[in-house]
Amino acid sequence: MMLLTGWGRTAPTRATVARPRTAEEAAALVAKAGRRGVVARGLGRAYGDAAQNAGGLVLDCTALEPSWRVDSTGLVTASAGVSLHDLMTALVPRGWFVPVTPGTRYVTVGGAVAADVHGKNHHVDSSFGAHLRSLRLLTADGSVRTLEPGDDLFWATVGGMGLTGVIVEATFQCVPIETAWMRVDVERTRDLDQTLETMAATDDGHRYTVAWIDLLARGGRMGRGVLTRGDHAAPGDLPARARGNPLAFAPRPLLSAPPWAPGGLLNRATVRAFNAAWYGKAPATPRRIAQGVAPFFHPLDGVDGWNRMYGPRGFVQYQFVVPLGAEDTLRRVVERLSGAGVVSFLTVLKRFGAGTPGMLSFPMPGWTLALDIPAGQSGLAAMLTEFDGWVAAAGGRLYLAKDSRMSATTMAATYLRLGEWREIRRRADPDGVFVSDLARRLRLC
Repeated sequence: MMLLTGWGRTAPTRATVARPRTAEEAAALVAKAGRRGVVARGLGRAYGDAAQNAGGLVLDCTALEPSWRVDSTGLVTASAGVSLHDLMTALVPRGWFVPVTPGTRYVTVGGAVAADVHGKNHHVDSSFGAHLRSLRLLTADGSVRTLEPGDDLFWATVGGMGLTGVIVEATFQCVPIETAWMRVDVERTRDLDQTLETMAATDDGHRYTVAWIDLLARGGRMGRGVLTRGDHAAPGDLPARARGNPLAFAPRPLLSAPPWAPGGLLNRATVRAFNAAWYGKAPATPRRIAQGVAPFFHPLDGVDGWNRMYGPRGFVQYQFVVPLGAEDTLRRVVERLSGAGVVSFLTVLKRFGAGTPGMLSFPMPGWTLALDIPAGQSGLAAMLTEFDGWVAAAGGRLYLAKDSRMSATTMAATYLRLGEWREIRRRADPDGVFVSDLARRLRLC
C-alpha cells in the first residue's frame, strides 16, 4: 500500500502498487484487480489524479520490459516504461530526436501516449500521437492487441489517460538531427497584444516556439513576455568548444530542491523579483544564441524535485486551450489574473496547430496558456471555476494530464467526443476494470 499523488502534490490517495516486469505479469495482475479496478502509472508527472486509484490497484510500469530499438530511418519501438530521458540520452548521440517532448524528459513512453503530450513544436508537428505508427495494448480480457491508426481503439487510447488498457509498447518516428544544440532567437515583448501578434506572425518560421508571460505586470505592461523560438542547430551554429563532439548529450540535474520547503516560499514578492530579473535579462530586439537541448526544452529538469519548492500544500497546474479567434477569452483570463495579483511561478503561452484524431486529446488549433499556482491562494478555486466557464463558452477545454479540479459538467461540455470515446472503451472494457481517481471525479467511465 502506498500514498500516491500527482506532480502537484495536492490530493493524495492510497492504493496497492505492483511493479510488473512483463506483459504476462501485468495481465495476471489485471485479472485479479478487485472492485476498485486498476490503472497504469509511469513516472508520476501527471499533475493531478490521473495515475491514482484510491482503494484499488496501480501498476507501476517503469520496470515493464525496459527495452527499445531504432532502425536506420529513425523508427523507434520502445517499451511503455522507458522514459524520454533514457531514450534521448541514447538517441541524441546517434543523431535522432524524439518527435515531441513536453516540458520534462521524465515521462514514460506510455505516459506520452496516454496523455498525447505536446511540446513547443505543436504548431508544426502536432502532438505525440501524430507520430505513432502502432502500439501494443493489454486489454481487460488479458490479451495484448497491436493497434494502428486505422483502429478506433488506437485513437481512444491516444489521449485516453490509461483508461482503455495498459500500454505495453509503442512505435514512433523520430527526427534526424546533426547536433545536440538549438539555434534560438530570443526577444521580449511589451504586452500581451505584441506577444500574440509576434507569435502569430513568426511562429511558422521556427519548429519550436514558446512565450513566458509575466502575470504580475499590470496596466500597459500586462502580458509582457519573453519569446523563445528555436530550431535544431547545424554544426556551424555551435560555439567552438562544442564542435568537436556536436552530438554529446548527457544531461543531469544541477541542483536539488530541499526535501521539505516551507509554505509561501514562492510568494508575490519572490515571484515579482524573479519576473523582473527574467524579463530584464531578455533582449529588447531579437538576438540569436546557441543553447543546449536540455536547457531549451527542459529547464526545470535541472532542479531535481522542483515541485517541492511550492511547499507542503503543493500547487495547481491550470492549462487551457481556446480556438483561434477566441483571443478575447485569453486576454480576459490574463487581465483577471494580473488584476488579482495571482502568483504563478511559470506561465507559458503556446500556439497550437492541428490536433490528432484522439477523442480525449487536448490540443486543437488555438492558444494554450499554462499556469503553476501555489495551492491555497485566497479565492483561487472560485476564480478557476469561473475561467472554466469562459473557456467552455469559447469552445476550448482543459488538459486532463494537468487537471486536478475540473468538474464532470465542464468535462462533458468541452470534450465533445466523450460519448464516442465511452462507447469504444465500453466495448474494450465492458466490466470497467480500468479506472482512476480522475475517471471517477469526471465520471468518464
